[in-house]
Amino acid sequence: MTDSAQPAAGWSAADSAELYGINAWGAGYYSIADNGHAQVTINPGEGDVSVSLMDIVAGMRARNLEMPAVLRIRNVLDHRIKVLNRAFADAIASGGYTNVYRGVFPIKVNQQCHVIEEIADYGTRFHHGFEAGSKAELTIALSQLRDIESLVVCNGYKDSEFIDLGLYARRMGYPCFFVLESVSELRMIIERSRALDVEPLIGVRMKSSVKVDGHWSQDSGDRSIFGLSTPALITVVDELREAGMLHCLQMLHCHLGSQVPNIRNVRNGVLEACRFYAGLVEEGAAMGYLDLGGGLAVDYEGARTNSTHSMNYQLEEYCVNIVESIRETFDPLDIPHPVIVTESGRATVAYSSMLLFNVLDVRTWEPQHIPEVLPEGCNDTLRNIREVLDVVGRENFQECYNDALFYRDEIREMFQHGQATLRERALADDICLAVLQRIVVLLPGMTRVPPELENLPELLSDIYYCNFSLFQSLPDIWAIDQLFPIMPLHRLQEEPSRRGMLADLTCDCDGKIDKFSLPAGTSSTLPLHGLREDEDYILGVFLVGAYQETLGDLHNLFGDTNVVNVTVNSDGSFDFAREFHGDSIADVLSYVEYEPKHMQEQFRRVAENAVRSGRISVAERQEILRAFRDSLQGYTYFEHH
Repeated sequence: MTDSAQPAAGWSAADSAELYGINAWGAGYYSIADNGHAQVTINPGEGDVSVSLMDIVAGMRARNLEMPAVLRIRNVLDHRIKVLNRAFADAIASGGYTNVYRGVFPIKVNQQCHVIEEIADYGTRFHHGFEAGSKAELTIALSQLRDIESLVVCNGYKDSEFIDLGLYARRMGYPCFFVLESVSELRMIIERSRALDVEPLIGVRMKSSVKVDGHWSQDSGDRSIFGLSTPALITVVDELREAGMLHCLQMLHCHLGSQVPNIRNVRNGVLEACRFYAGLVEEGAAMGYLDLGGGLAVDYEGARTNSTHSMNYQLEEYCVNIVESIRETFDPLDIPHPVIVTESGRATVAYSSMLLFNVLDVRTWEPQHIPEVLPEGCNDTLRNIREVLDVVGRENFQECYNDALFYRDEIREMFQHGQATLRERALADDICLAVLQRIVVLLPGMTRVPPELENLPELLSDIYYCNFSLFQSLPDIWAIDQLFPIMPLHRLQEEPSRRGMLADLTCDCDGKIDKFSLPAGTSSTLPLHGLREDEDYILGVFLVGAYQETLGDLHNLFGDTNVVNVTVNSDGSFDFAREFHGDSIADVLSYVEYEPKHMQEQFRRVAENAVRSGRISVAERQEILRAFRDSLQGYTYFEHH
């Protein structure tokens, strides 16, 4: 499908901004320029500098970095670290709080080296640390941290090797905490700390009874799979006291859940955690750190509600609620204010990354060709359905809908029995489609739409075939129905004239996006532009920095995409700070135990046999082998040549 239409009169970039809701979910980082290009703004509210995303795309292509690609804006990641630490600092200063905030980034949210390096580098000025849930993540944290005051929080189940590594970190001066997931872990920590003669820093993870809203609500409350029960906490205290190590218990950890959309849940969870903390102080534990885990949400919808993909609070409100809840609980008890620790991962990295891809083709549900006069000798059923098309109107649209489907199905039945030709069936399908399209145009003006017609616009919407793999790059859409903001990067000064769903390159019926968040509500279609000849149509999926890059799989052997890290300068220019070419076909084949060199040798034998049998010439053999080798080194996604 092509579209050469000029921008609709009266439509502007501001209308597109309202249509896609970018000014709400973009959080000041993303907006639309007057020329219709999506743009990123650095340091919003602090001397804004904006850059067109299409200009960055042009720079990518000049460097042979084709679609699909992950684009990361390093300045946005830096800014997220800064605003999180500043918001807590402001809440602490204005709330009369007498201790400090220490943030830690959960490595599991995005383990990519260039992301972790940037957090470690920029976070040094705020003593921003890391949370590690495995031995591998702990090695990342210890190799990347440059600041001896940055916390390392070890969650998850730990074997002796994990514990030894953390104890060595402690010996080198890192404030490395072991957060207990079970009583058995404590006994191993005591044993290894004595063997290595290193005094550990210990935390306990409580099981919160607070139920939270959102997708992960079933993992909160008493049925949470994480955390020590209250009797288990007492056992930990007693065993530490018996071992003469109760002073090592210095942290209480409470994780309410991921993407908590309701601030009331946060406040209730903090209040409960404070009571547990006070109880441990009363038992004689040294304490000093209150780790409230993750949960700080991202407003993917921009709706500012407590729905699963939104949030009904701002960052500043989140920080103030935490600070006030702790102070109001501990001041009457004369308990010193603890160091506040949070493990905000999603809210730190989500905004900095987007997935970019181009549209390869569009399938429309429009009639191909309906002649003014039907061919002579065609059957009566075909004439009947043609007459329906001529009489569709507001007064009889329901009757026409029923008749069109009846006659179309009758032609299909006749085709099955050899009583209608292939051309007659095709013409019947086309005419029926034309009837349905005319009915769709009438529906918006109807006071009451029959239930069977409510989904007709969606059923006749376009399918945009896009150059990406859902399972590789956006697994949460497939796995947990996550909503991400999606919109074109350009032509936004034009009114989108089409509506469609997005299909990926995989041969799988689940490889599609047919649920979109728009200001008017969730929709099964997205407003889009028609394609133009010789011009790529680029779409962006925004706020994908959390979890998406390390949860993907090799469905259909589509590998990692190209990745670009861009730094925007104060003068509006930008630098390609780092770039990573995505997997080649040889790369992904090696992941599933194929040896590319061995495959080339096997294929050479096949080609040689074809020469020997006379099916191809020696020159053709060379050309075929060259194509095979080139394919092995090619990108796993669609390439323009």
